[in-house]
Amino acid sequence: MPPSKQERRDALKAVYHQARDCTRCPQLAATRTTVVFGSGNADADLMFVGEAPGRNEDEQGLPFVGQAGKLLDKLLEEIGLQRGDVFICNTLKCRPPGNRDPHPEEIENCHEYLLRQVELIEPRVICTLGNFATKLLRADPTGITRLHGRDEVRVIGTRAVRLYPIFHPAAALYTPANVEVLRTDFARLPELLALGPPPQPGRVQERSDLPEPRPLPDVPELEPVAVAVDDRQMGLF
Repeated sequence: MPPSKQERRDALKAVYHQARDCTRCPQLAATRTTVVFGSGNADADLMFVGEAPGRNEDEQGLPFVGQAGKLLDKLLEEIGLQRGDVFICNTLKCRPPGNRDPHPEEIENCHEYLLRQVELIEPRVICTLGNFATKLLRADPTGITRLHGRDEVRVIGTRAVRLYPIFHPAAALYTPANVEVLRTDFARLPELLALGPPPQPGRVQERSDLPEPRPLPDVPELEPVAVAVDDRQMGLF
């Protein structure tokens, strides 16, 4: 029997609480302000995956809170959605120092958190934002310029989704013409969501040191200075 919504939410909370204390990448653990796990609806049909947190995200503990996030919010509103309707996260949960590119070993260390998010949220559509997330989730070096606006069914971890690459909103901040490209690609999202989830593969036993779905005891309120994200901000209430 598949886990219930509440069991999936409890499991996602457990992954979050493990991720916030993660020290798999010593440099990132030493330089971050907080872990930016993700935020939004824990039962979202639509999931956005970016690259890594920036300075604002690291300070606030939430993804896409700068100018790129404001553009993302505007584009969502134009198709009748709000941030609380979707789930937004990054491939890397900690800010790389100086906003450098993530190192291969950091990607590997963090990838399992993303796979568990996909497994537990059960999105129908995953929208990859920009080159980095697109290349990682497709396991292919083809760039975003060739792929944007073209959906395909891909298995991410244990779940089949409609993968839909689009330009990163930050790209539009530097190249205004990309705003209309983004707007055109966003306009297809309601159509893709209406298709429903693609057929799912048979359940595969995966090796993971992350928590399996199970009820959790009440967690004491977190100090906002130490962790800027709580369960309500994440949509896990």
